[in-house]
Amino acid sequence: MKRIRSVPAAILAVLLLGCLVAWYVTRSSGQRGTEPAKSIASDPAVAVDSRLLQTANQMAALAETGEEQNAAREALRLADHELDKAFASALRQAASYRPPASGPLRELSGRVNQLKDQVAWDHRRVAQLAKQPSPNDADLLNLAKAQLALDQDELDDAQQDLARKGGDPHAALERARQEQEAIQNQTAQALKGASPSPTATLVDQTRTWFSLSSLDRRVLAAGQQATAQAAALARQHDQLEKQTHPRDPDAEAETIESLGLLSEQRKTLAEFDQRIQDCQELAGVYRGWGDLVQTRRRSVLHLLLGSAAEILVILLAAILANMAIRRLLHQTDSKRRQQARMIATVAVQLVAVGFILLVLFGPPNQLSTIIGLATAGLTVVLKDFIVAFLGWFTLMGKNGIRVGDWVEINGVSGEVVEIGLLKTVLLESGNWTDTGHPTGRQVAFSNSFAMEGHYFNFSTAGQWLWDELEVTLPAAGDPYGLAEEIRKLVARETEADSAQATQDWERVTSRYGARSFSAKPAVNLRPIVNGLEVVVRYITRAPQRHAVKSKLFQLIVNLLRRPAGNETAKV
Repeated sequence: MKRIRSVPAAILAVLLLGCLVAWYVTRSSGQRGTEPAKSIASDPAVAVDSRLLQTANQMAALAETGEEQNAAREALRLADHELDKAFASALRQAASYRPPASGPLRELSGRVNQLKDQVAWDHRRVAQLAKQPSPNDADLLNLAKAQLALDQDELDDAQQDLARKGGDPHAALERARQEQEAIQNQTAQALKGASPSPTATLVDQTRTWFSLSSLDRRVLAAGQQATAQAAALARQHDQLEKQTHPRDPDAEAETIESLGLLSEQRKTLAEFDQRIQDCQELAGVYRGWGDLVQTRRRSVLHLLLGSAAEILVILLAAILANMAIRRLLHQTDSKRRQQARMIATVAVQLVAVGFILLVLFGPPNQLSTIIGLATAGLTVVLKDFIVAFLGWFTLMGKNGIRVGDWVEINGVSGEVVEIGLLKTVLLESGNWTDTGHPTGRQVAFSNSFAMEGHYFNFSTAGQWLWDELEVTLPAAGDPYGLAEEIRKLVARETEADSAQATQDWERVTSRYGARSFSAKPAVNLRPIVNGLEVVVRYITRAPQRHAVKSKLFQLIVNLLRRPAGNETAKV
C-alpha cells in the first residue's frame, strides 16, 4: 500500500527532473544572422504584381518587439521599392501601347482622340472669346463654355469605357498606384502601437507560444513568396534580354524609333535587376525575422518549462506533506487526531491549489478587484457563520430563549442546555405527547434557525400547554350530570394552575394589546357507537403533564363508580 501511495510522487519527481533539464537547455537565447540571401529569384510578369507589398503590410501588423518592427519597416521599404520599379516599367510599356488595328478598341480609341481634339479646340475657342469681350460675344462665350463642358464630360465617359475594356493601361496603373499608397499609410499606423505579448503567467506563456508558432509559419511563407518572385523576375529578365539585339557600331544610321525602343528595353532590364535585388534582400529580411521569432519561441519555451516545473514542485511538495501528515497521525485512533489530520490535509491541498492558480493566472492586478473578490468569496463561504452569529443576538433578545426553556426547533423538542455564539444545544425530550421523558440525546442546532426559520418556546408563559383526556360513558343514566361533575372535578384539581396560567398569559398579552385568554377547563359530550364520550381540555404545566393526567383519571374513575357499582366507564 505504501508503494502505491509513493508512485505519484515518483512520477512527479521524474517529470520535474525532465522539466528542469529542458529549462536548463533552453536558458540561452542566442540570435542567428540576418544577412540577405544571394540566391537568384522570382517572377515573370510585365503587369504590376503587388502581392509582395500586401504581404509586407500584413506582416507589419504582426510585429511586436523593436527588432521585429525594424524588420517589418525594412520589408515594407524593399517591397515598396520593388513595386515602384514595377510601376515604372509598366508605365513605360503603357506609354508605348498601341490599340489594335481593328475592332471595338480601335474605334473607341479613335473616338477618344477625336474628343481630345474637340476639347482642345473648345479651350482655344473659349480663350479667344474671353480675350475680346463685347456685348455681342457674351452669348457666344457662354455657349462655348457649355459646349466645352459637354465635350469634356463625353471625353471622360469615353476614357472610362476605354479603360474598363483594357484599352487605357496607363489609367489603370495610376489607380492601382493610388490604392497602394493608401495601404502604406494605414500600415505606418499599425507599427506604432505594437507591444510584445505578456509572458508573466503560464496561460500567457502558452498563448504566446502558439501565437509565435503561427507567426513563424507566416514569416516563412512570406520569405518563400519573395524568393519565388525573385526567380520569376530573373526568368523574365532573361527572356527580355534575349529579345534585345545589341547595337552594331558599323551599321548604317539607325532610325530614331529603333534607338528609342532599344533605350526603353535597356531601362526595363535595369529595373528588372533592381527588382530582383529587392526581392532577394526582402527574402533575407524575412529569414532574419524568422530567426527573431525562433529566438522568442525559445525564450517563451524556457519560461513555460519553468512554470511547469513550479507546478510540479508544488504538487510534489503537497504529496510529500500529505504523506508526512499521514505518517505522523496514523498511529492513533483519537477522533481529535483524525480531525486534525483531515484539516491539515485539506489545508495543504488548498494552499497547493492557491499557488498553482498564481502560477497559471498570476495575482490580480487591481486592489479593488482583490477586495471585491475576497469579499464575495468570504460572504459565500461564511454565509452560515454570519447568519448563525446574528441569530445569537436574536436568541438573546427579549423574545429569545434561555437555558432551561422547553422549546421546539425544526420539529425537535427538548430543554435548552446551552446557547452559544454559533449553536444551541437541546436535551431532547421527544414529542410533546411524551413531555418530561428525555431520550438521552443532545441535539445541536446552528443559530441560523432564529434568522431563517422559526421556533416554539413553551417557557415564555410558565411552560403551559393544553392537554385533554377522553372518557367513554354508558348510554344509561344521566350522562349530562356526569359530564358536569367531571368538569367540576377537573376544575377543582387544576384551579391553581389555571389561575397561574391566566396571570402569565395576561402579563404576556398585555405588552402587545391582545385579548385575554381563559384557562378554565372545557367539557364536550358527544355520542359514539356504544354510548357517550366526554372530552375534557384543561391547562397544565408541560413537565407535570403525565402526573396530572394520571391523577385526573383516578379521580374520574372513582367518581363514576361511587353512586352505582354496576355502572362502568371506559377510560
